[in-house]
Parts: sequence; C-alpha cells; structure tokens
Amino acid sequence: MGALAALSLATGTAACSGTGPPEPSGPQAAPGPNTVERPVRLLGDGSTADTGPQPRQPKPRRMASGEKPPQFVVFSWDGAGEDSQRLFSHFRKVGKKYHATMTYFLSGVYMLPEDKRALYEPPQHAAGASDIGFNDVRGVRDTVEQLRGAWLDGSEIGTHFNGHFCGRDRGVGTWSPAEWKSEIRQAVSFVRNWKTNTGLKNEPPLPFDYAKELVGGRAPCLEGQHNLITAARSLGFRYDASSAGGRQVWPSKLGGLWDFPLQDVPVPGRGFETLSMDYNFLANQSGTTKGDPSRREAWGRQMRDGLLAGFERAYHGNRAPLFIGDHFESWNGGIYMKAVESVMARICTKEGVRCVSFKQLADWLDAQDPEVLAKLRRLEVGEAPRGGWAHLGDARSSGPRQPTPHLPSWHAPSSQEPSTHEPYESSQGDDEEEDDKPMRIRPVLVRPAAG
Repeated sequence: MGALAALSLATGTAACSGTGPPEPSGPQAAPGPNTVERPVRLLGDGSTADTGPQPRQPKPRRMASGEKPPQFVVFSWDGAGEDSQRLFSHFRKVGKKYHATMTYFLSGVYMLPEDKRALYEPPQHAAGASDIGFNDVRGVRDTVEQLRGAWLDGSEIGTHFNGHFCGRDRGVGTWSPAEWKSEIRQAVSFVRNWKTNTGLKNEPPLPFDYAKELVGGRAPCLEGQHNLITAARSLGFRYDASSAGGRQVWPSKLGGLWDFPLQDVPVPGRGFETLSMDYNFLANQSGTTKGDPSRREAWGRQMRDGLLAGFERAYHGNRAPLFIGDHFESWNGGIYMKAVESVMARICTKEGVRCVSFKQLADWLDAQDPEVLAKLRRLEVGEAPRGGWAHLGDARSSGPRQPTPHLPSWHAPSSQEPSTHEPYESSQGDDEEEDDKPMRIRPVLVRPAAG
C-alpha cells in the first residue's frame, strides 16, 4: 500500500513559454486542478503502473494561415542515469526553473544490476556484454526515482537502447531489423522488471507503461539508423533521433518516422561547424574528458556561444526546431553542463520559444497542415520568408542570417548556476592549421558511477 500511496500525484499546468503567455500555436498545457488523485493499476511485477495520461502535456493546435511558428528547442540526454554526480536531478530542477520539458534517452542496462548482467543478450555479443557496463542496486533505485519525477514533470522517457556497441566489429550499425527489435524489447523489459531484478519490492512503481510511452530513441554513436527505423516503426515508434548529422531546417519523415537529427551549429573562432552535442565540442577541443584546465573556461564559452549562435539564426530566420544533445557527465570539469544550463536559461525564457520533448514536437508537427510544413522545409538555414510569415511560400526568402561555412561533421557520442555571458576569446594555439578542421576521435564510453 505504501507504493500505491506514493502515487497520489499532484498535477498542474506548465507550458514551455517565456515570461509571457504561450502563443496559441505552441504547446499549451490543458487547464486543470492543482491536485488530483491518479488511479493506479500495477503492471507485471509492479515495476510500472498505468496511472492514466501523462500530466503537464501541451495540447497542440494547427497554426493559422500566415502565423509565425513557435521556436521549438529540444534538450535531450543520452544514457539518463542518476549517479553520484546527481546531474539528472539537478537538470530536472533547471528544467522546472526555465519551463522546459526534455527527452531522457534511457540506457536500458542502467536498470539492470551487475549481478544480473547475464539477463542481457545483446545481438552478436555474448550474454552479459556491454560497452557501458551495468548499474548497482542503489544506482537503479536512484535512476528510477528520477525517471518517475521526470515523467510527472511532463518530460519524455525515450531510449538509448542498451549495450552501446559501436563500430564495424558487431556494432549497432551491423545489426538487422530483427536484432534491433530484440534490443528494443530487452530495453523495455529491463524497465518493466527492475523490481524483480533488484529485489526493491517496496519501492513505488514507475507511473507509466513503458511499452506504450516509448515512441523514440537515439542509437549509440548515431549508427544503424536504416535498419533501426524498420524495427522501430513496427514497434510503434513515432520518431528517431539517430541521423548522423543534420542541418537547421524543418524536420521531415524518414521511413515513416519523424527524423530529428543532431544539427550542425557554429564553433566560434573556428572555420567549421559541429554537431549540437556536448561530446562533439569536446572532440574538437581537448579530445579527452580531462583536458588542459587552463583552457576549460574558454572551451565552455565556445560551446555556449556556438549553441546560442545556432539558436539565434533559427529564431530570427526559418524558426527550425533546434536539437541539443548532452550527457550527464562532468567532462573537462563540468564546463559543458554549465554551458547547457546557461543556454537553457537564455533561450527558454524568450518570447515565442517552446522548450519541449521530442514527443511533444512530434505531436505538434502531426497537428499541422502538411502543405504548410512543406513550405517551411523549403526555407534554408537562417532564412525567413520575404515580407514576413504571411508570405510563407513566396518565391524567395529574406536570405540567410549570419551564414557559417558548412563542413560535414562527425559524431563523437557518448549544482551550477548559469554563467555570465562573457565575450568568446580564442585560446592560445587556436590559430594552428589543424584547428581549422574537425577533429575525429573515437568516443569515450561511460557508465554511471557507483553511488
């Protein structure tokens, strides 16, 4: 009964707006009482429960003719485990402060303790194999607590799948659709059976049916999307965020799913762009998670200002959704976490901006006139319609805002206050010839710290 009592949930209204009221075409939370009793129907071993529709969900509306689109921004997190750094819980607080819902791509093995690792049977690998390890009982409990709270906050729980196998040697890019289906089903199973696998029988359940809530994910290292989409579509997914690099243009569908790629954004002081993820800035800065301490402050400003530059050219241009990917890690002394928090503080509070989850963005896109979306897709990076949004679809646009040289980028996957906005200054040595090219390194694989 204690677990059931713990699911007497408070719900309210929330919209990813600025300080003013939300625009009519943007997501808006439906009005309701401040507190309601949510019915609880335990599922399986009681690890999850059906408690009804997710609270704090916006109700999308089709835009009127000539209406300016909201500026959507999606912050997403790969792995999404709570460890001793407490970054998951920290950024939930940050999201509430700045009215942002987010997408947490949970790695399924973070719901599985080390002594039960043999339950994971990864495609093309021995049972119990994982390139990011597993968790411990305390880590599972802490992660469940944050997943529960995040869903009640209105955020989305997606998937980063399980063992994070990359590369040509049996990595996810070599998997068949059938193998991807197995991987997805196992990820769901680890969530639906965490009580059995940890012995934490008296903990409250997760307040959602993961098999129904799961509608999208991001593949490790952005590999294997073609066969993943085939498998994911058959299992009810609505979008995929695994494209190996994209541009700041309006999304389209790929294989029947919305395609939400990480996007190339400027790297201030350098002659190229990189993907909108913390690790990609790291790859083109230190190339290691423990770089030169004397350069870290400048690196953090560089990521912050690069993301802000990408935001500004969309906000004042084509209004294409901006996708920002991150990890709950303190790489290079936590500079990337500080940068992300600063960016969130600056942009989620602006007029017309909606900081939402991928699922909420898919809901909004599905509600729009397909012809209007087609016109939006014809706008180039940084372009706004000539003569204003009432003239969307005219022959020419107003031209790009602050064009940046575009080079193909490479994906290197996977308790602070916002920093002040200081001018970006290049570090010493940034004028070397090799600094004008994106650095290509193998990803550093991480796991939640035992805590």
